[in-house]
Amino acid sequence: MASEHSAAAAAAHEGGGGLAIDPMHQFQIKRLVPMEIGGYDISFTNASLWMVIVVCVASLVLLMGSTRIVPGRLQSIGELAYEFIANMMRDILGESGRAYFPAIFTLFMFVLVANMLGMVPYSFTVTSHIIVTFGLALAIFIGATVLGFIKHGFGYLKLFVPSGVPKAMLPIITVIEVISYFSRPISLSVRLFANMMAGHTMLKVFAGFVVAMGVLGGWMPLAMMVALTGLEILVAFLQAYVFAVLTCIYLNDAINMH
Repeated sequence: MASEHSAAAAAAHEGGGGLAIDPMHQFQIKRLVPMEIGGYDISFTNASLWMVIVVCVASLVLLMGSTRIVPGRLQSIGELAYEFIANMMRDILGESGRAYFPAIFTLFMFVLVANMLGMVPYSFTVTSHIIVTFGLALAIFIGATVLGFIKHGFGYLKLFVPSGVPKAMLPIITVIEVISYFSRPISLSVRLFANMMAGHTMLKVFAGFVVAMGVLGGWMPLAMMVALTGLEILVAFLQAYVFAVLTCIYLNDAINMH
């Protein structure tokens, strides 16, 4: 059945009857440098390459922008990002969160640059893969949990027992709080992954419509694609911001509890 479908698609393409579009092809992981150690595949892939590129671009923007006495565009961007995250952390964590600014700022810049580079044609969006976003979210979850126990000892378990809850409802509320707590890395990772993957899939689909319908008939999907591109740029920034905000909230629970 699959071979028949492929043959039909190829025939339609050759005969001018249509264009085979695969919007999921852009998310395919490709091995660039195959490597295996102890039976584990640790190949250097296109996702690995783009994560290196993300780190390099973010570092260059911040480092090159701070070398001039007279502020330039790069320095202005770096200062805006710095002030933005500093104010956000001050509002959520207060002065107790200043020690964690480097970690939050690095996380925000990584996600933001990864999202923005994913908007470049023929690039690769690393945040559209659940393994990347879940890895970040799991590291945040484990770090915040360890920090909570370091700060409060076993008193950190009081986080699962909200104050003022009637004793009759305490077992149910505690179970809900535990489930909510351990679902944090899932919700944090899926939110970023799903938004980026869905947006890029829609762009690919409308791009296919533009190509398939030609110059005269493709103006409407082209206009929609332009609008979606602007929306995706906004979503790319918002998702980096939401990721950083939720990380600060988790840190606030670990530091100050509620």
